[in-house]
Amino acid sequence: MNTFGQTLKMTLFGESHGEALGIVIDGIKPGLVIDYANLNALLTKRRPKTIYSTSRSEPDDYEIISGVFEGKTTGAPITFLIRNQNTISKDYDSLRYTPRPSHADYPAYVKYQGFNDPRGGGIFSGRLTSLMMIAGALSKQILNEKNIFIGSHILSIQNTIDDSFNLTAVSKETIQKLESLDFPVLNNAIEESMKKVIISAKEDENSVGGIIESAIINLPCGLGEPLALSLESHLSSLLFSVPSIKGVEFGLGFDITRKTGKEANDEYTIENGKIRTLTNNNGGILGGITTGMPVILRVAVKPTPSIGKAQSSVNLLKNEAQTLEIKGRHDPAIVNRVVHVINAILYFGILDYILTSTNKDWMK
Repeated sequence: MNTFGQTLKMTLFGESHGEALGIVIDGIKPGLVIDYANLNALLTKRRPKTIYSTSRSEPDDYEIISGVFEGKTTGAPITFLIRNQNTISKDYDSLRYTPRPSHADYPAYVKYQGFNDPRGGGIFSGRLTSLMMIAGALSKQILNEKNIFIGSHILSIQNTIDDSFNLTAVSKETIQKLESLDFPVLNNAIEESMKKVIISAKEDENSVGGIIESAIINLPCGLGEPLALSLESHLSSLLFSVPSIKGVEFGLGFDITRKTGKEANDEYTIENGKIRTLTNNNGGILGGITTGMPVILRVAVKPTPSIGKAQSSVNLLKNEAQTLEIKGRHDPAIVNRVVHVINAILYFGILDYILTSTNKDWMK
């Protein structure tokens, strides 16, 4: 499926090395003056940067072909088109029948009976996250006007670790500072060490993964639904749609299992006349519903599967083992790019969730 959302919907189309990518966004209120400066800035943040990323650099120039008239949204579906301009498809000629380890090549080959587009991973490519940035930019614009802010930082790259968010208090200023950074970390002193890990992996023709930590602030208490429509399940389904995400946790996540009930429970207090919790081990969500505390979550990003080292694979036509050496342009780490995609998908997810739980008039 390539359509996301319940009330606010985005539909993605295109492949990594196809002629173009596109997104249709349905559910944005009429009369919104699109903040193109914000949109362009977010697209730029996702793009590869210098020696830490792939050398494939797409300008992500977009055309708006429906849903905007005289600079304002019409209320009809908004369609953006991004044309691919920097493809080297011949890099994938030798890979058509030799699946790359930890890519979707083999299961896609089986599912689509060999008719899938293998170039750059086709529809499974991280290239399509540029479209998620567009949906996130429009959602961000609307939510920021309602004083709801989302920020993420690189918590770790391999074994190099940044400071964590204060689970009980994340300020708007902290989020805005992170938003201003291409390589967002809370402790500036750790940035250089993280970059050295990436460079070391690149020089070794290898790759590394990491963890991204995110905070959503100023959500009201009581937002959400129990069971199947819990806020955790809604956001998790979107987060797992971002390529290379292999784990999602809220609050303390798996670490909460190391605590006793007394240690893990978020006890209540009253502060300046408002009810809040002394801790936030559950990440601002209980029973699938927001508590009014910051929503804190983390995602695990696997090492980029395309590496220069020789690996074992198979030839699907000959049904025999084959050694694979991948050529082409690849990221030694994608954590530093995915962190911006996570912000975008969370902005989209939160706006969709609010609209589903309330109604479209909320945007007015």
